[in-house]
Amino acid sequence: MRSRTVPAVAPWVRTHLRTAPGAACALALLLALTAFLAAAFPRAVESYETEGLRQAVTAAGPRGTVLEVTAPVPGLELPQPAREKDMRAGTVSAVRRGIVKGLPLPVRADPTESSYGVRTTVAVPVTDPWLPRPTRMLPPLFQLAAQAELDRHTVLRSGRHPVAREPVTARTAQVEAAVTTQTAKAMRIKVGSVLHVPGQTRGTLAVRVTGIVEPLRPQGGYWSVDPLLRTPALEVAPETGDPYWKASLLLPPDAAPVLLGVAGEPEYYWRLAADGGRLRAQDAEALSEQVASLSRGPGLLSVREAAGSNAALRTNLTAVIASYTSLRSAIAPVVAVAAVGIGAVAAVVLAMTGGLIAARRRAELALLRSRGGSLRGIGGRLLAETAVVAVPSAALGLLAALLAVPDARLLPSLAGAAVVAVFACAALPVRAVVPHRKPQAYGGRDDLASARPSRRRTVAELTLVVLAVGAVAALRRRGVGSTDGTDFLVSSAPVLVGLIAALVLVRLYPLPLRWAARPVGRSRGAIGFLSLARAGRSSATGALPLLALLVALTTAGFGGSVLAGVSAARDRAALLTTGADARVTAPATAVGLPAGATDAARGTEGVREVTPVHVADQVSLPDAKGNLTEAKGVRLLGVEPGSYARLTARTGLGPVGAGELTCTPGEGAGATDRARGTSRPATATSRPADTTSLPARATDAHRCSGTALPVVTSPAVAARLGDGPQRIESTAGNITVRVTAVRDLTPALPAGGDFLLVDTAGLSRAPATALLVTGGSVSGEQLRAAVGRTGGKNIAVQTRAEARAAYVDSPMQEGAEQVYAAAIVAGGGYAVLALLLSLLQTSPERATLLARLRTMGLTTGQGRQLLGLEALPQALLAAVGGALVGWATIVLLAPGVDLVRLALAAAPGFAPVDGAPLRADAWSLGVPALCVVLLAGAIAAVQAWWAGSRGSVNELRAGERQYTR
Repeated sequence: MRSRTVPAVAPWVRTHLRTAPGAACALALLLALTAFLAAAFPRAVESYETEGLRQAVTAAGPRGTVLEVTAPVPGLELPQPAREKDMRAGTVSAVRRGIVKGLPLPVRADPTESSYGVRTTVAVPVTDPWLPRPTRMLPPLFQLAAQAELDRHTVLRSGRHPVAREPVTARTAQVEAAVTTQTAKAMRIKVGSVLHVPGQTRGTLAVRVTGIVEPLRPQGGYWSVDPLLRTPALEVAPETGDPYWKASLLLPPDAAPVLLGVAGEPEYYWRLAADGGRLRAQDAEALSEQVASLSRGPGLLSVREAAGSNAALRTNLTAVIASYTSLRSAIAPVVAVAAVGIGAVAAVVLAMTGGLIAARRRAELALLRSRGGSLRGIGGRLLAETAVVAVPSAALGLLAALLAVPDARLLPSLAGAAVVAVFACAALPVRAVVPHRKPQAYGGRDDLASARPSRRRTVAELTLVVLAVGAVAALRRRGVGSTDGTDFLVSSAPVLVGLIAALVLVRLYPLPLRWAARPVGRSRGAIGFLSLARAGRSSATGALPLLALLVALTTAGFGGSVLAGVSAARDRAALLTTGADARVTAPATAVGLPAGATDAARGTEGVREVTPVHVADQVSLPDAKGNLTEAKGVRLLGVEPGSYARLTARTGLGPVGAGELTCTPGEGAGATDRARGTSRPATATSRPADTTSLPARATDAHRCSGTALPVVTSPAVAARLGDGPQRIESTAGNITVRVTAVRDLTPALPAGGDFLLVDTAGLSRAPATALLVTGGSVSGEQLRAAVGRTGGKNIAVQTRAEARAAYVDSPMQEGAEQVYAAAIVAGGGYAVLALLLSLLQTSPERATLLARLRTMGLTTGQGRQLLGLEALPQALLAAVGGALVGWATIVLLAPGVDLVRLALAAAPGFAPVDGAPLRADAWSLGVPALCVVLLAGAIAAVQAWWAGSRGSVNELRAGERQYTR
């Protein structure tokens, strides 16, 4: 019987995993979380970019994204029967199938919203007397369209759908048609009505209406590409200015040949609605290229093979994709800054984890090396030991990312998880093998205060300095969004700045320790001297932990400043849109708001103050010769000085004092009117008894001086009026004004433009045309309801919160903000872990130190004080350095970062604000730094308590731990 071979020694990997299961589980958890973040980030970016592309296509509407192929009908070179055959439904449908089949991916057509058929390109007049004529001059014009699948896109309201019961030719005398309910109502058409369409090569064509239909999806592509099919339009003749109606008659598809005989210039059309539901972010460039090819390039040849040699394709889809690509190009580099920062912190923490494990096993590895173990053998065993934990953990993190963000590609996520696994597998062998290339001797001190960096380290640090300076200079010159793609050198600028700061601080760190150790060493207590001596040991205050903390704090500060800048830009843009917390605007400035609107607004819940404003659009100013000419774009704004001054102080938009607008008591505007040859009673009844009129301070004692009214103007108007009194004319009255102040903006006209701001008491006709409402909790719905009860129609009400919400109109904005928020949280978590790892690396030494000092009389409170003071220099160095580096990074990179696209999703030239520069946010810089100090103190206190609770016997047993320092 053969005996079984028993191995002489236990397997390396299994033995070490069994002896340290807690460390293996902690490492597995860290790797799973890191792999999840590495795999989820590209999926999250791709997911919100995909949603942004689909939303851009959907928001553009059918008219903005349809691919419209048109072709002329067969010419006279073909026999008449052949021409008629080519226009029948079967032939047109076959051409459509050929066009759709030839579309290159990713261009896809949505068959449910597409339409095709034959139509007249020129509307023909129908002179039946019973049709409506607005001025009894011009007859209505009708477009005839034989559009396919009418029954699938309509609901029959009366009658039946039109059909062609026998083959229709160009000479057919009568055909059937349908109209929509809106067309029937406007044109007085009923079932059985007959319209006589003039012919071109034949007599009049009788079109009998057999059905009135209701569109199933009025806003869909079938009806919206040509709205005239659904809704008639009242147009104006450019020659005479007379109005006339324009509508459509819907013929059956097989009746298309009859259009050859009418005077409408018929043509084929195939309107292919773009299918945006299956588009992905990576399809944007290919989609733009293929659409351009279909419009003017090689792709047009395949369209003409199906639709004829004269076919043409028109679409606005290219512009939609270009707008999306521009927004993505502006957002992606900003997000890449956060990604590179968190990736750097994660890499440092993984390296620190490998270093911690290597430090704990230093004696074991030194023993193996002294007994003949090779570096390759030791490294291979450590690699296998780590891979057993790292590979399954990375796979678990990848699986969690796939489940958390399902709609994205697998390859980028797989690559991210693989990088984490490879880096984690290499961290422990490298950190363990490199120190053991030479025999390790005990007893040597590794104080940071006495360390002398090598030449290689100096060269490496200088190289990193050059890279950091180049990255910062490139970002300041080009900006993060000025290149075609993401420049990772530019995106890594905050990380490089943090790296250089860490290296500089590590070199400068011994100086304050030496300065502080001298006076403390001469003091009577030993705690201060021991804490400073311990703080100078490089094992806890090396460059790697400090680098992790600095990069994490810099990334958190940068990310928080980005989010704060985005929020501030939206607040500013919303304020520039409304001018106050809410704005109520009359439909016409000549009429103004209805009586009682001001009191109704004041009585709304959450409203603190209401400032009525009169806006006069027609203003005449003196020109260079002193003649009054209409000033286009200039508005006269009448306000009550007191409330308006308080409003400008709250909003910060062109603050003015009440004294800069208040009229002096006197004859008032009546004197000015009499100087023009007009007069009006100077009594309280001269103003309308309308609660919505601006506060007039009626009675003669409160009239304004007849010499000149003080006005606040925009710079252009001030330059035109000069310093002296000038006469102006407006719909609110003719007055004489003198410029007292100049402002660029004012709440009554927040979006910009030229204006004159005047006390309404000096105006003769100044009903309130707008209400500027102040209140932190103003409800738009309640304000609309309150103003609507006053009897006004078409009154526009917009709150500041509604205007702010409207600026977040792309999933890419929301997605990028979520990524930044997650980056801040992840950076904070890694910073905590880096601080914990740096303290854990020397925890055995500190525990032994406390045990020995307790035998010398050290109390528990003194032990806590010792550990706290030992951790304080490193924590202060990281906190203060992180805050300063974060501030310096933001200041250095701010000229190259403009957050306007991320904040408003609008091109810089169309945004309400001039720009959204990056500014340092005190909370984002200060709070994480303070948390580092508090956390370091808490960890030190917990460690002191734990060491005290265990007792000193285990720590002082001979031979179990070498304490050489």
